[in-house]
Amino acid sequence: MENVLEILLVEDDPVACNEIICEIDNDPENFRLIGITNNSSRAFQYVADASPDAVILDLELHHGGGDGLDFLRQLKEAQIARPPFILVTTNNISTITHKAARELGADFIMTKNQENYSAKAVLEFFRITKTVILNRKAQYKTSNAEESPTQAAKRLQRRICSELDKVGISTKSMGYSYLIDAITITIKEPTQNLCDKLGEKHRKTSSSIERAMQNAINRAWNTSDIQDLLNNYTAKIKSDKGVPTLTEFIYYYAQKIKNDL
Repeated sequence: MENVLEILLVEDDPVACNEIICEIDNDPENFRLIGITNNSSRAFQYVADASPDAVILDLELHHGGGDGLDFLRQLKEAQIARPPFILVTTNNISTITHKAARELGADFIMTKNQENYSAKAVLEFFRITKTVILNRKAQYKTSNAEESPTQAAKRLQRRICSELDKVGISTKSMGYSYLIDAITITIKEPTQNLCDKLGEKHRKTSSSIERAMQNAINRAWNTSDIQDLLNNYTAKIKSDKGVPTLTEFIYYYAQKIKNDL
């Protein structure tokens, strides 16, 4: 979906979050929300792992961790090869704060107390600038320092963990680590003997590996918020039980993450 603008939302106000989410959901041809967080460090990790096209950044993260300037500072110091377009939203009208945000890499600032500010106005801004943002990102050259295999593996694992966390796969379950390995293997080279390979690696029977992964999925679908599941797992579930089969789940995330790499 090359013409869809992928957006990360960094906001700690639940009402503001819901308004932005509704606007994005109402226009799937133009926008896709790849993550929501109220923590500046978590936001940086999203950018490093998922490479969004744009970020809607609230400077005041009173109910999260850090603040918008912290995020901008981390992003600038990391020298991300393809930095996203940063749209700052803020209640702060200080020209000094705005200048600091721009110097740290903010592309545009919208104050929340300005006339006609709304979630609709934010998304309308992106509709107007979408082509420019996508073209700018495509023109960025990759970093001169190539990513090592170890760094690439860690980045991939963080991304998989992020996706599993969104749908509530418990990190305490045995199936969690098996699912990470299964999705990683499928991204690199799909195989029909997946559980056999995992069994050899973990010194378990293939049936116990398969059972642990499916149990982790079942538990998430039985305990997680239904809206979180609908927002983060968009594939059609064919099973009569209303829970993804192991194969569906693994291939969905392998394809989703592979398309973003």
